[in-house]
Amino acid sequence: MRNFHLTTLWGIPVQINISLLVFLPVLVWLIAASGQIEIYAAIIDGLAPATLEADPLEVGATPWVIGVAGAIGLFFSVAVHEFGHAYAARRYDIGTESITLWIFGGLAALESMPREWNREFWIAVAGPITSVLLGVGFYGLLQVVPGGLPLVVFIVGWLAVINVVLAIFNMVPAFPMDGGRVLRALLSRRRPYVRATQIAARIGTIFALLFAVIGILSWNPVLVLVALFVYGAATTESRAVVLDELLTGVTAADVMETPARSVAADTTLAAFANRMFGDRRSEYVVDDDGEFYGVVTLEALSGTDRSAFETTTVREVATTGVTTVDPEMPAFDVLVSMGRAPMVVVLEDGEPVGTITRKDLGDVMQLRRELGAPGPFERVPM
Repeated sequence: MRNFHLTTLWGIPVQINISLLVFLPVLVWLIAASGQIEIYAAIIDGLAPATLEADPLEVGATPWVIGVAGAIGLFFSVAVHEFGHAYAARRYDIGTESITLWIFGGLAALESMPREWNREFWIAVAGPITSVLLGVGFYGLLQVVPGGLPLVVFIVGWLAVINVVLAIFNMVPAFPMDGGRVLRALLSRRRPYVRATQIAARIGTIFALLFAVIGILSWNPVLVLVALFVYGAATTESRAVVLDELLTGVTAADVMETPARSVAADTTLAAFANRMFGDRRSEYVVDDDGEFYGVVTLEALSGTDRSAFETTTVREVATTGVTTVDPEMPAFDVLVSMGRAPMVVVLEDGEPVGTITRKDLGDVMQLRRELGAPGPFERVPM
């Protein structure tokens, strides 16, 4: 989904995802009109030096002012939480590509995720620690806010409480939340990283089911959405780590088919179809008078009437803007770069030297899984 650039702080772009813009009115309503004000007023009354009555806060437009201020303050707190992760990562010379605020809170996109258990531990726990410190800061501010400003007292007190709640919730060991990453870090002290991830992901799915049950029984759609997110993210992370492990030490040069099979751009589709049948191959690099033009696959022919095969050239159906990679790119990065494309082209000095398809990557992973060889292997031509 689309992200909108908000600002850049500490050299890190801060973005707002469109899902947050859609969810904000719902969050405002949840704060203002769902009975939350009375509950939090009682808590804040016990924290503030002055007495705080709930009734004046629920009159007229005041609840909606509280809702808007609370929603904005919450996502400000989430952003600060993510900067806590970014600060800890920078201590280990790991940069942060961006911080995105979205429907489920925030996401600090680190340049890489360390596998050293102590580094992952401190990067993960830095967010909740930052939230607690921010909550303490708002609590200190609450002590000096005049009692004659009940609206300000409530908002400052609410932010003090919600930051502590945010820290506690994030420390639930439901991978991939912060608590789940802390759990994986501790598990990986004595276990292989992949096994630690699988255990943490399994625990995460259990918590996801628990969240879903509680959300349904209490008619809390937000908690149900959180459950779906945790379940999906935990499963995806577990699979990604397994794939990464199977491709550790493998580069594009190890996996690519070489030389790159090419077809001239002015070849007719009829001749190209015969070429595919003869080669038993369905993906080709398109050569345009010695220049790399794009790729053409069997699927490209499906949109063309067979009666036009003799008059239509490969150039007309080829896909341009194809993803290209360097021979030394790690194979896992190749897999990520591939996205939904049928293949990527390996370029060296601007010349196609090979191609990589999902089948190529799958064959390598299957072989390494069966051989039980998780580490780097000696590079040999493939």
